[in-house]
Amino acid sequence: MTVALAEIQAFMATDFPQSGVTIESVGYLTAQLRQVVDDRHIRPGNTISGPTMMALADCALYVALLGEYGLIPLAVTTNLNINFLNKPPAGFDIIAKCRLLKTGKRLAVGDVELYSEGRPELIAHVTATYAIPPDKNVP
Repeated sequence: MTVALAEIQAFMATDFPQSGVTIESVGYLTAQLRQVVDDRHIRPGNTISGPTMMALADCALYVALLGEYGLIPLAVTTNLNINFLNKPPAGFDIIAKCRLLKTGKRLAVGDVELYSEGRPELIAHVTATYAIPPDKNVP
């Protein structure tokens, strides 16, 4: 099952308005999101906070799942690992590029690459596992 971008955007706006991210695209096993960075996301040292990057990555994985499984509000993160690779400078949005590596009946595994907008170096790499609710009819 694939869900259209507009459906996912509407679902996230209604059910998760606190996410504060922009969904730029959803494709086959993929999603790309943007976190517009403002003063709330900056930590000492004039860089983006780790929790901001972790939340964006988690949301990107969830959106990719919605694109594949349908609108399943009860899918939950069971594991998330992040490696911070380069210091993201303040003043640049963060871009999350997600791909699902394995989609099963009960678990889905994916990874996310985080970049500062317009810069080629990877700032963080995330791997995560989501649990799919047992009542979800998944092929």
